[in-house]
Amino acid sequence: MQTNLQHFLSQHTKPNQRLLLGLSGGLDSCVLLHLLAQARATIPFDLQAMHVHHGISPNADSWGTFCQAQCAALNVPLTIVRVQLDEQSKLGLEGQARQLRYDALFNNALQADFVLSAHHQDDQAETLLLQLFRGAGLKGLASMAAADERRRLLRPLLNVPRSSLEAYAKQHGISWCEDESNSNTQYERNFIRHDVLPLLSTRNPAIKQALARTAAHAAEASDLLNDLAALDAAHLLANNSLCTQGLAALDEARAKNALRWWLAKQEVSMPSADALSEMHQQLMTAKADANINISLQLKNQQAIMLKRYQQRAYLVKPVVTASFDLVWSGEAQLALPNGGTLVFSQVQGSGLALKLGMSKLRISQRNGGENFKPNVLRPTRTLKHLLQEANMPPWQRENLPLVYWQDTLAYVPGIGISHELQAAPHEDGLQIDWQS
Repeated sequence: MQTNLQHFLSQHTKPNQRLLLGLSGGLDSCVLLHLLAQARATIPFDLQAMHVHHGISPNADSWGTFCQAQCAALNVPLTIVRVQLDEQSKLGLEGQARQLRYDALFNNALQADFVLSAHHQDDQAETLLLQLFRGAGLKGLASMAAADERRRLLRPLLNVPRSSLEAYAKQHGISWCEDESNSNTQYERNFIRHDVLPLLSTRNPAIKQALARTAAHAAEASDLLNDLAALDAAHLLANNSLCTQGLAALDEARAKNALRWWLAKQEVSMPSADALSEMHQQLMTAKADANINISLQLKNQQAIMLKRYQQRAYLVKPVVTASFDLVWSGEAQLALPNGGTLVFSQVQGSGLALKLGMSKLRISQRNGGENFKPNVLRPTRTLKHLLQEANMPPWQRENLPLVYWQDTLAYVPGIGISHELQAAPHEDGLQIDWQS
């Protein structure tokens, strides 16, 4: 097992990187702690551990004390993070505890290059059955990956059965904590572990290995679907939006595959199959002037809206439109009441001409009736006409910050700078960028 771990680490990590182990105190994480501590003798890396204290069990404090003792004996620094569960959370107890654990491991000041989890082959088999019960697609059936590079998450024991971990622990005198909730079959995973898998094993003793192999096949197929979606969507993407006309040219299965891929790339929690079909139907068949607003949720639980404008689909964070009238006096950034930010930087040959004395600027929202002339060769026109001509989506226009110098409309994001205030070539200028 030690040799396999060293080979895994040599494949996925570089010398002297920081590894952070999620240490629950259970069998699997205690064995991995021991294996990693021994591996430091042959592979140079910085090892730290983190124990997430959920406070659910009456034994939670003793588990933290146990983890401290284990780490101290192996000279591994340990951080204990206490989290508070929300009884009203829609994720449920198990889902919320898992989410808080990953949040603690990935969002901390330890700056690890990789987070290590001690999931093993039995966990993989249980996860596959859970996903089957929920009617998951290929991505769900792929279950867990041994190396999740996007999240910087490694699971070096994923191909190791729990029985091998128990044998290793007994051989090396490793003790561990038993979570009393693991025997409660009211939890789905425990029901699968204690009732379903033992029954299946009476017919096929190698069922766990077979299920883990199926998960690997599903992962390969899911990767191929992602590759196909990337090819299909390559010419449909622009400015973080998706062309619905191009999407309609694909058959329904490939269109939904491309839509699913795009949502995943934007960190959106995946909607159900029915919700995805309804989303595809609305994007394809709604009238050109229809106001499409589909509520979705990001993986960090924040709300986001799917909207359509001129045959393009957009993901838009909800914004409360607020009146504002601000003064800029040289700051590098200026936060706006609607959640956007204006970023200011000095450049040469573009932007607002600093020679005119751009020490103070006024920023306010649109009131209607503004006129603007960014191009000296074209006549002054209404700002409404210019925004429509620029194909700026309506929800961006509603929160558009206008920058004034004295009483002159000087800069409009997405449109440009008033022609008489533009810096000439080789002149110092003030560049303004709107981050909505």
